[in-house]
Amino acid sequence: MKQRFAAYRIFSEGGKTAGRFVDMALDELDPGEVVIRVACSSVNYKDALAATGTGKIIRRFPCVGGVDAAGVVESSLDARFQPGDEVIVTGYEMGVAHDGGYAEYVRVPAGWVVPLPRGLSLFDAMALGTAGFTAALAIYRLEQHDLEPASGKVLVTGATGGVGSLAIQMLAQLGYHVVALTGKESEHPYLKSLGAREVLPRSAIDVSSNRPLEPAQWAGALDAVGGETLSWLTRSMQQNGVIASFGNAGGVELHTSVYPFILRGVRLIGVDSAATRMPLREKVWQRLAGELRPAQLAAIARTIPFTRLPEVFQGMIHGQSRGRVVVGIG
Repeated sequence: MKQRFAAYRIFSEGGKTAGRFVDMALDELDPGEVVIRVACSSVNYKDALAATGTGKIIRRFPCVGGVDAAGVVESSLDARFQPGDEVIVTGYEMGVAHDGGYAEYVRVPAGWVVPLPRGLSLFDAMALGTAGFTAALAIYRLEQHDLEPASGKVLVTGATGGVGSLAIQMLAQLGYHVVALTGKESEHPYLKSLGAREVLPRSAIDVSSNRPLEPAQWAGALDAVGGETLSWLTRSMQQNGVIASFGNAGGVELHTSVYPFILRGVRLIGVDSAATRMPLREKVWQRLAGELRPAQLAAIARTIPFTRLPEVFQGMIHGQSRGRVVVGIG
């Protein structure tokens, strides 16, 4: 193991949040039973919010960024993991209150570590990352609330983003009629290529309407946007429709009425991928290595070297990226 290694650490200085590359030693990292030599990480919307200070994500400064990491166990105080094991860590306190995956080494509690499922490479795991895990967990939650392909159309908002791009493929592979909602007209062919049967332009809907109910259209929805879009969704669901909410790119407030819930039986469920307990976490990762593994995973993921990491954040914040960004570290 290197005595000192590269890390992208985020600081709060003079009232501003900013990240920069630094050299660190293992004893400077947060404690944990497992040391992992990181092969790759990824960039999620949450990472961009944290690194730029656009969102109040980080709860402790300084902190190595990155909510995801995949790599090889370097050392372990827990018998479940041995040097040489390929593993994944996503969510929990990573990159928020515990040093995360934007470093050549990460040290984490053993209870956060998932063995790499058979059928996935370390690159695959980060091409999926928190975004893929969130999409799969949202689908699992929708299934728990009786959604199935025969129920009707499923709308995916924020469709060109990481979660949306992956969710479209997963749902299509399961046989759902997927409708992608996007404000990017140039991306319609891309979304169709992922498996969306229809693409709905954002300009075609009136999210600011004051009507208590809209025409019933969707049996299910995966919402990465929040704000007015989520409010509109609650009003436009079919009878007993179900929405999985996991994002706030369009706002954090929700203005709606009780009518969708008491007249149509609409269900709004939250998806918190960071705090998912280990038995379900492992179950979801097994599905990601099997039936939910996107056939076009490599096509929607691009790899950047670690040194170019800061270039990605602003584009993601301003909705100028699509698909997934994998960061090559080791």
